[in-house]
Amino acid sequence: MKRLQHLCAALCFLLLGSAATAQAGTLKTVKDRGILNCGVPDNVRGFATVDENGKWTGFSVDFCRAISVAIFGDPAKKVNFVPVAVSDRFTALDSRKIDVLSSNATWTLSRESQNRIAFTGTNYFDEQGFLAPKSRKLKSPLELSGSKVCLETGTTSEANFAEWAADRQIAFEAFRAPLLKDLIKAYEEGRCDVLTSDISQLYAERLALAKPGDHEVLSYTISQEPISPAVRQDDPQWFQIVRWVSFAMIDAEALQLSQLNIDAARQSRKQDLRRFVGAEGDMGKQLGLGPEWAFNIVKHVGNYEETLERNLGEKSELGIKRSLNRLVKDGGILFAPPIR
Repeated sequence: MKRLQHLCAALCFLLLGSAATAQAGTLKTVKDRGILNCGVPDNVRGFATVDENGKWTGFSVDFCRAISVAIFGDPAKKVNFVPVAVSDRFTALDSRKIDVLSSNATWTLSRESQNRIAFTGTNYFDEQGFLAPKSRKLKSPLELSGSKVCLETGTTSEANFAEWAADRQIAFEAFRAPLLKDLIKAYEEGRCDVLTSDISQLYAERLALAKPGDHEVLSYTISQEPISPAVRQDDPQWFQIVRWVSFAMIDAEALQLSQLNIDAARQSRKQDLRRFVGAEGDMGKQLGLGPEWAFNIVKHVGNYEETLERNLGEKSELGIKRSLNRLVKDGGILFAPPIR
């Protein structure tokens, strides 16, 4: 009986030890390595691109940097940006090639359950739309019967359009390709009449056309596409860190904290600002981070509005209106839980 009790105790110890290791695993691994391996889209304007000097820019890129400075507190700590194709982005996460996936992937139930990943929370509300030549004078995709439609295989866009067309008995001819660049080439060569994808992606790819002004993104949309970072399911602490990095950027905008005034917030007497910058409370400690984790995000990367506008918004080359991605108080649907 005593031997059985000792065995049970040993097994419980091992199980608890394994759980603790899993929970602390990714953060410790990243700290020991001294660099964050962050998966980003493979050359998608607005989300992740790299210039001839090796400088990375984009909305997904900025989120990677935000995670890094939240952990290290040092903007000089580099992030290893890992471009991942649509077909293997979840595999890269599951195989631990990357620590976090910061891409333009849509959050769905099957993706989360079948790939052993966890989406940490929507940080961009996208929609699926259509890119078409202005010469076609399309007012609505309901006029697409008999048209050739470009579809990227393995994406929610492919499945969404097939369901949408079937429900409305719209017959179409599909031109499918696994890479978006091949679809853009086919579209420009006239091998398909329209291209359907996320609105943000359509704005980005329109810029790559020889005559962008000859093409338009239709205002009609057929689905909502919640874009979210993702992590593995085996590390609750890491999930919380990535999720609260996103929340902190949104909260910063709601609190009117930006790169311009974040230093001055340290002298504020307002409790919500003092908690945010780490002047009081132990918010960072609860995540396994330093007291100034949120302060560092805003100082070195920016709040949500700043990152959105310079990469995807009306002030960027894409020129996309904020629409749903405005704060609730401004007529959008964006808000985050408070840091308290």
